[in-house]
Amino acid sequence: MSKSLFSEFEPVSAKAFKQKIQVDLNGEDYNDSVIWHSPEGIDVKPFYHREDLKEFPAIPGQPSTWNIAEEIFVLDPKISAKTANDSVEKGASALLFKAEKTFKITDLLTKIDNKSIPVYLNLSFLDVEFYADLMKAAQQNGQNLYLNIDIIGNLAITGNWFENLEKDFKNVGQLLTFSNNNRNNTILSINSGLYQNAGTTIVQELAYALAHANEYLNHFSENLKSSTLTFQIAVGGNYFFEIAKIRALRLLYATLAAEYDLPKTCHIIATPSRRNKVIYDYNTNMLRTTTECMSAVLGGANTVLKMPYDALYHKTNTFGQRISRNQLLILKEESYFDVTGNPADGTYYIESLTKQLAEKSLDLFKEIERGDGFLKQLKSGQIQQKIRESAQKEQELFDRNEKTLLGTNKHPNPEDKMKHNLELYPFIKQNPRKTLIAPIIARRLAEKLEQERLQKE
Repeated sequence: MSKSLFSEFEPVSAKAFKQKIQVDLNGEDYNDSVIWHSPEGIDVKPFYHREDLKEFPAIPGQPSTWNIAEEIFVLDPKISAKTANDSVEKGASALLFKAEKTFKITDLLTKIDNKSIPVYLNLSFLDVEFYADLMKAAQQNGQNLYLNIDIIGNLAITGNWFENLEKDFKNVGQLLTFSNNNRNNTILSINSGLYQNAGTTIVQELAYALAHANEYLNHFSENLKSSTLTFQIAVGGNYFFEIAKIRALRLLYATLAAEYDLPKTCHIIATPSRRNKVIYDYNTNMLRTTTECMSAVLGGANTVLKMPYDALYHKTNTFGQRISRNQLLILKEESYFDVTGNPADGTYYIESLTKQLAEKSLDLFKEIERGDGFLKQLKSGQIQQKIRESAQKEQELFDRNEKTLLGTNKHPNPEDKMKHNLELYPFIKQNPRKTLIAPIIARRLAEKLEQERLQKE
């Protein structure tokens, strides 16, 4: 083709577009009528133009493909290995194992048939000898292992260290030193999904994730010269903002890592948020998780961990797992979400959102660092207070029906009954205990309304 498509048309300036909109508004104010003011402090315009951005910064570490992860809880490692092999056969390309106590490692890792797929761990304990044995076994098997150790995340969730500050950091240091001879192991993780599920804005979520990561880089930068960090993020329902959030996270981390002369890339595991999920009209959860996984893929997550539509109230079951896995398989194999790397690159709207989210988050990160850093603000309760304030604002919008969850606070089905369908307790569990700090509590928007409905059944 000798000429560019539509080359016979004159380009239209941003000013001309805006003038046309103002004419169509018939005297209504442009800013009040068509500008959306987001909770992140970003004014979203009705259109975006090449004049909005003079340059498009390259996003470091964007993957060329992505993995479908299956989450498996380990009670009996032999059974878990069998479940893992079955999941891989049905389409999973990564595995995430959760456990609350140690288990026989050889009964799990060596029993996984496909040794080339990445293996992630989310363990609720810190046992140096056990982790070292895991790394040895993975090395012998040629497996890529992501330990996802997050001692600050554990403090934020439980209110306590595994042992104490000094011992926890010492243990992580030992594991980092041990892993330096094996690049197949990634040790440290940042659970930024906690902040999203607790009710932060996207700007807060990114800033807290960056400040959280900075605590590790401050302590362990010398041990991370040949390694990187993993971010475990939660993806909410604001479709384009969530795409931009993941891209902004990569930009922010690259900026931070450059200050420590460390690799600028990070590894990202994305899972749908629990904050906007519901137990009434629960099939709407499938719609929400689908668009959230789309955001994760388009934003550039390395691995997407699907959330079954019934995960809030049902124990793990074959049907829920199959549906959730197939949702991702359809995106990957039938919807061509695996064809192009970084598909959002050059999109005026998403590029603009990426830039603004990164700038605002960096400003908040700098404010946290001027206030003695993330860990000290977490200990003093400042971070928790900011999260509570943001969560309360969002909750008030939901309670006034200004933030909608279809089937829950808008167009609910009064015939829908759930009291006798709950295998799991879907609300915040009270567990009074002595803690060093106030834990950060993840809370769903619909909890209060759902409890009221259950009482009336």
